Amino acid sequence: MTIRMRTAHTADLTPADLRAVRVLLDAAFAGDLTDQDFEHGLGGVHALLADEDGLVAHGSVVMRRVRHRGRWLRVGYVEGVGVRPDARRRGYGGQVMAELERIVDHAYDVGLLGASDDGARLYTARGWRLWGGRISALGPDGIVHLPEEEDSTYVRAALAGPLDLDAELLFDWRDGDVL
Repeated sequence: MTIRMRTAHTADLTPADLRAVRVLLDAAFAGDLTDQDFEHGLGGVHALLADEDGLVAHGSVVMRRVRHRGRWLRVGYVEGVGVRPDARRRGYGGQVMAELERIVDHAYDVGLLGASDDGARLYTARGWRLWGGRISALGPDGIVHLPEEEDSTYVRAALAGPLDLDAELLFDWRDGDVL
């Protein structure tokens, strides 16, 4: 079986590519992916892994802004990492993450992502670390504390160098799930 990795910006994906990503992610997340969740993964670079049967795995990196210790960082935020259910436990998620990590490491100050309990195993095995500090977002009405995100936000240091993992992160705002 031949597996092909392709990276492409959202602008370079065809409507058929985007439909294939949505179908894959709907299956990977067992129908628990909202339209806003899907949109959060657009506008950046996608890693698409395919075989003869179509798309096997996907993930994307989009730019976000996060304030850490008074400095606004350019963040490569990982979104929409999923593997087709019939192709799990074959290393495909790791292959997608390796490509996304390459992008994060060379283009952003830091990498961040929000993980489910199942997804956290993949990320921690790859060296991502759980953020230990307060998580907030700069909302339309000011700063909003997001305590539900404090046990599921993971970081990968990139160009910014060492980070204080116990400091507050203040995310930019977006509709739907902020993280």
